[in-house]
Parts: sequence; structure tokens; C-alpha cells
Amino acid sequence: MNELARVLINVDNPSIKADDSLCKNCHLCQKACQNEVGVFGFYDVEKTNGNAICINCGRCIQVCPFNAIKPVNDIGKVIAALNDNDKIVVFNTAPAVRVGIGDMFGFPRGEFLEGKMISAIRALGADYVLDVTCGADLTIMEEAFELVERLRNNSSNMPMFTSCCPAWVKMAEIYYPSLLPNLSSAKSPIAMQGAIVKTYFANKMGIDPNKIVNVTVAPCVAKKAEAKRSELNCAKTNSPDVDIVITTVELAQMIKDANIDFNSLEDGSFDSLFGTGSSSGLIFGNTGGVMQAAIRTAYFMLNNENIPDNVLEELEPIRGIENLKLASVDLKVKKIKVAAVSQMSEAKKLIDQILNKEIELDFVEVMACPGGCANGGGQAKVIRRPEIETARLNRNKGLYLKDTKDNKLRYCHENPEIIKLYNDFLITPGSHKAHELLHTTFKDCSGLLEGKND
Repeated sequence: MNELARVLINVDNPSIKADDSLCKNCHLCQKACQNEVGVFGFYDVEKTNGNAICINCGRCIQVCPFNAIKPVNDIGKVIAALNDNDKIVVFNTAPAVRVGIGDMFGFPRGEFLEGKMISAIRALGADYVLDVTCGADLTIMEEAFELVERLRNNSSNMPMFTSCCPAWVKMAEIYYPSLLPNLSSAKSPIAMQGAIVKTYFANKMGIDPNKIVNVTVAPCVAKKAEAKRSELNCAKTNSPDVDIVITTVELAQMIKDANIDFNSLEDGSFDSLFGTGSSSGLIFGNTGGVMQAAIRTAYFMLNNENIPDNVLEELEPIRGIENLKLASVDLKVKKIKVAAVSQMSEAKKLIDQILNKEIELDFVEVMACPGGCANGGGQAKVIRRPEIETARLNRNKGLYLKDTKDNKLRYCHENPEIIKLYNDFLITPGSHKAHELLHTTFKDCSGLLEGKND
């Protein structure tokens, strides 16, 4: 058993590091990892030869009141790239960053600050600022197509699980390898965008892809680990598709260190190519957001028309910040049962029910962090219990702000940038080129629990 008062963290962990000089032996990280994540206490340290089992979710970071556990800091790498005149630095910002960054500048929690965020990144010296909401739209085109194909073919690999959350993917690889065929092979929005930036974007902008340093700003520390996966280098340049991942907190620190007055910045806008995302892509940062976006586009793919309002209302139970949400939705050709679950311990309970055939589902969204990416390990820390609930609610509302009937770009499949991308480059969802760049594979890593080097 781990004799430390904190969770065990390997020194080469790409996402999380510990400073024991700050540890006050409160055991809060252990309790969170055991009760909320389901990892600490669910492996034998003697069997693993002293190595930690970690899914990189960063829950331990969020509950540590003494900053003894922190995200790995990659600010220096970004600054080096910005100071290298031979490099083209492309920043990609995930949806939830814009409702989290204001916490560190005195704004009300959850305030939507997209414009100021963009201006601040430009002031840091970025050559291009792109929106990962486009990557989310692209993920849905592939994931919805995959769901439709599985439904049409009565696939045995059901329910289909989302694969956008790298902490969930790692949990499945270690603890649930039998479910790996059920995971969508579609990469996460960040991974897809990385591949597109170093291929399609580079070509369109006339840039040598080997000169691009692709920086992603995420609310998630697990993305730091995801970017290092060997499968995520399909652009075949001299560096990974995503070179550096920094968190919302790291971006805020860079802004402060550069003496940029964030609060007085005028609103900026994303660059034109891969700078306009749908509101379906935007709500990816919320638990249930991926599910809603996928169902909307799957309905269109099945029926060649947008989902009617009355059917869309069937997905209302999927909104909100509850850890488990269930719904049934009529896709016209078939009525399916869906679930959106956040907080990994709750996901494990649902998975056990699925494996024990206590519940039948067709499509399941899993996010490791409670309430979704908006409350990830890379967001500003909220320690006081009443404020935690307020932060989750406000961030959730902030991302839903634009997702209304009146929004002219509510569906991923209607995004003109995504349509052009397929017409010019990818051809169709599920094409050979799409699979080459936008899909991935998973591997059975359960041997780690027995000390085997997977």
C-alpha cells in the first residue's frame, strides 16, 4: 500500500507533478482519487513494482488546498517557440477555456470571455489563433457517421462510447479492455485539429508544416498525456500533431507574466480558417454536450433533415451538471437509449451495470471530470464547497449561451469551414483520408496492473 499521504505520482508523469515540501498530509487527493476517480485503492502498488496507475485526469490537483500537486508546467516550451523566428506558432483554444480563464482575472465564474482570450493570445505573439470548436465539429462528423454505421449494421460493439476524453480512454485501456471495440475510433477534437493544422491548414496558408509549433490551450491536464501518444502523429512531420498543451491556468499565468492587462483588452476574433465553430461544437465542454452534438448530426445523416424541435426536446435530460443523465431519442429509423456520465467513479458504476446487463444503452458519453471538461484539472481551482457548485453551473451556462434556436450555426454539419474541408480534402466522413488523419486505435494496457510494461 502507498505509504505517502498523497496519491502516488511517477516522476515521468506528463500531466501531474508533486511538491512534497508543500504537502500537509491531508489525504484529500487520495480520497478524491479513490472515491471520485476510482483509481487509488484499485491497484496493488506491490504488483505494479511501485509504479503509479494514473489516468491523468488531474482530480488530485483540483482538491489539493496547498498546491502540493500541480499540472506539469509547459510555459517555457511555448515561450521558446514564440521567441524562435523560424517557427510559426499556432494556438488552438478548447471551448471550456473561454468560460474558465476569467476566474483568474476577477470576472464572475463562468463568464464567456472568448474575445479577450483571443486578444491576449495575440498579444503574447501567436501567429495564428484557431478555435478547437471547429475540431469538435469535425469530431462529430466522424463520430456521428460511425454511430449511424453501427446502428445500420446492427453492430455487436454496442453501446458505442465516446472517446473525446483521454482520461476515460486510459481508464478503459487499463481497467476495461474488453470495451475497447465499443469506443468510437474518432480522435478527440484537439487531436483532430492538430492533424488538420499540419496538413490542410499548412497547405492552404502556404506554410512548411515542419515549421509549425502547434500549441493547444485546454481545460484538461490529461491532454498533455494524450498529445504524447504515438498514434497521434499522422501528419508525419518532424514533431507530433500537437506539440505543446498548456492549461487554462498556464495561459493566464503567461498573460500575467507578460504584463498584459487582460481586463482592458478589446475583443479579438479567431483567424478565418478553422476559426468558426458551431454551438454544437462549443457545448463539448459540458457533460452531455458531445452526446447532443452527435445525435443532432446523426439524425441529419439518417434522415437528410435537421432534428425537429420536439425530438431535440427529448435530449433535454442530457443537459445540466448531474453526473448521470439518461434519455431516449427517436431517430425516426430507430429509437435509441443514451447516457451521459461524468466523474469517473460514476462512469464505473454505469459500466458495471452495462456489463452485467442491468441496463441497455446504444450510445454513452463519458467524461472523467464532474460536470465535464469545463471543470477539468487545468481550470482555476475552486476549493470551497458552495463555490464549486456555482462554478460548475456558471461554466455550464456560459457554454450553452450561444446554443439557441436562433443561432445561425447550431449544427456541426452546417459549418461552412467543415463542409469546405471535406469538399477540398477529406471527401466524406469515414473516407480513407478521414480514417488516416482523424481516427485512432486503442490498446489493452491491463498488464500495467500486474507490473508489466505495456
